[in-house]
Amino acid sequence: MFGSDLDRDAAVNLRRRAFLGASAAAVAGVAAWSLWKSPLIAAAPAGSDAGSKESEVTIVQFSDAGKRLQKVRVPKVVKSDAEWRKQLGSNTFDITRRADTERAFTGQYWNVHDKGLYRCVCCENALFSSDTKFESGTGWPSFWAPIAQENVREIRDSTFGMVRTAVACTECDAHLGHVFDDGPQPTGLRYCMNSTSLKFVKQI
Repeated sequence: MFGSDLDRDAAVNLRRRAFLGASAAAVAGVAAWSLWKSPLIAAAPAGSDAGSKESEVTIVQFSDAGKRLQKVRVPKVVKSDAEWRKQLGSNTFDITRRADTERAFTGQYWNVHDKGLYRCVCCENALFSSDTKFESGTGWPSFWAPIAQENVREIRDSTFGMVRTAVACTECDAHLGHVFDDGPQPTGLRYCMNSTSLKFVKQI
């Protein structure tokens, strides 16, 4: 009888350890899922400190033909999340305002080779020219330089245990993608952008 009590206690302890282990694994799984789903670098909604605190920013304006016009100070575009969602739709909102990333080889511009200008889908700030676009093999539209350095800003991104450099639109803080140092000359950089963050204006 004493032996059977020990066996029963051992079985209870074993079940308790198994339950605790499964619970810990479930909690870890939920935490990992939440981290994967959480924004990397949220763009700044109205009243937020996430983006640049300037009320005005300097950008270089370009015509749709890609001609450089002038450097100007313009009001920063700031909207509420509700306003951005209404303007952009759910998927574009998640990418541009919550720093999500589209799947490789799914965006509309990764394999586009037409001549033209790439503007911000949120505010139409000029961002990239087809003149600097190259085939990176990554499945995302890639450029070796922005059309004007003033029109984009770089943000240190240390999520997921790695340090990367995120790229945002200067005028509205939209998340565009990341920049890496494995691109072609003359800059050696690869601005790896989300198609969803861009609006292509084809030159006629």
